Amino acid sequence: MSHSLIIDCFPSSAARYCHEYAIVAIDVIRATTMAITSAATGRRTFYADSLEAARRLAEQLDNPLIAGELKGDMPEGFDMNNSPVELLQRTDLHRPIILLSSSGTKLMHEASRSGEAAYVACFRNHSAVARHLSGRHRKIAIIGAGSRNEFREEDQMCCAWIAERLLRAGYVAESSATQDIVERWSGASLEACCISNSVDYLRRSGQMRDLDFVLNHVDDLESVFTIAANEISVTVPKELAEAA
Repeated sequence: MSHSLIIDCFPSSAARYCHEYAIVAIDVIRATTMAITSAATGRRTFYADSLEAARRLAEQLDNPLIAGELKGDMPEGFDMNNSPVELLQRTDLHRPIILLSSSGTKLMHEASRSGEAAYVACFRNHSAVARHLSGRHRKIAIIGAGSRNEFREEDQMCCAWIAERLLRAGYVAESSATQDIVERWSGASLEACCISNSVDYLRRSGQMRDLDFVLNHVDDLESVFTIAANEISVTVPKELAEAA
């Protein structure tokens, strides 16, 4: 039986794949980068799909940090923005964190309904995710979070990188649009994604440190991160665990 993959975009699209597919959620700037960076430090990392859900979850946890943005602005009462750089400056790793974003954490929420499996990925672990997925799941949906009705370039690039590795491993693209995205970004320089409106927003809002972090942390993690029950968990791939 053939193995196949598809690239799609926006949280609402996840519902199309929740029964047969493993889903990979991607929001490079910045939700999945933030989530993976947090979980990689050992901090318990949760996500919410709405402000109300984030506040309800905060009541169930012991002194959590609440981080993120809605429409680019940090909601009142939050501890910090959706910034991996700011997060890594903190020393309170014992405190769980709750993440909220305009699109990325909504995509995580929808992806977690998958009956197969759900993962988060960003530039930091795209190769590890592709290796882990290959042969493990028959059908895979790689979904970019998108923003303001745009499939942002950095998410296209990360989706394409994972898909390209899977295609080389024998998977088949389920749509011409998927093949087109892979071909667009195959061999492209990392800087090619900097035409994105997400990048422009970070520049305009004086958050260049986060852009530098994203561009300077590529394939530096070998871990795979799964999502379920509003929490992100780290998994060391079996081949690495055996080697250790």
